[in-house]
Amino acid sequence: MKASALIAALACALSCTLAGPAAAEPIRLTDAVGRNVEIARSPQRIVPIFASNAELVAALGLSERIVAVEAYTRFPPELARKPQVGGRLGFSVDAIVAQKPDLLIVTPARQAMHQLIDPMTRLGIPVIVLLARSVAEVMDNLRLVGQATGVPEHGEAVARALEARLAAVAARTAPQAPRVVMITGRLGNGLVLVARADSYTGDAIVRAGGRHALERSVVAQVSPEAIIAADPDVLLFAGTKSDLDALTAQPGWRLLRAVREGRSHLVARAEFLIPGPRTVDGIEKLAVLLRKRPS
Repeated sequence: MKASALIAALACALSCTLAGPAAAEPIRLTDAVGRNVEIARSPQRIVPIFASNAELVAALGLSERIVAVEAYTRFPPELARKPQVGGRLGFSVDAIVAQKPDLLIVTPARQAMHQLIDPMTRLGIPVIVLLARSVAEVMDNLRLVGQATGVPEHGEAVARALEARLAAVAARTAPQAPRVVMITGRLGNGLVLVARADSYTGDAIVRAGGRHALERSVVAQVSPEAIIAADPDVLLFAGTKSDLDALTAQPGWRLLRAVREGRSHLVARAEFLIPGPRTVDGIEKLAVLLRKRPS
């Protein structure tokens, strides 16, 4: 090599070394509501609004990147010690900004999307919106969070592993699905809250091998009389045993076949009311209960 060419090559190498590695390409994606989002670099300071979004980030092994949560985030346990930026009454833009986040993850629930996207966008903080209307959308959320946080391959791997477990449950479900009602809460006016067929929780029930006894219900609030009239094969209660016992002790509930035959069961609220990876645990457990014969 000629001296002049060697000197030029050495100069180029030195220049590249001093300049450091090339800047990473920004992350570009489309979120669950069709918004095009650009994130300058792999985010290291994440604020997930709602427990479900925090669990998605944690499932990818990125808990250490979470710098703040909302008041009802309890899992993984270490997140409960993080600073809080809001709760049932709303969310504080100032509290979020104080954490200097480089990614905010929201859903439309409790107006979070509408309260936070505009101010965060003006401040240059990227926001992605997730939806969870079905178990499949929860799997998509894992992939989307993986993309947004710069670990798309890991997000894909975690989602596929959970989908494999769901497929294994589906392969074992009985051909005749029992009719199910899941109660998720009680109201002061005597009505109860149930999992609707067109909801994420309703989809989880079907994936576990059940079918909805109140399939045509379009609202979550129903009367006890409607449930007694439907007479489901299995009654599920997302809550505590004492609350379930208090409910079934009320007039009329003992008429239910599910109560008489010992097919009223507790399910974990965290597994059916928080749309995250733990729902697959709940589906697996519920599938075992639904396959049991009446006692």
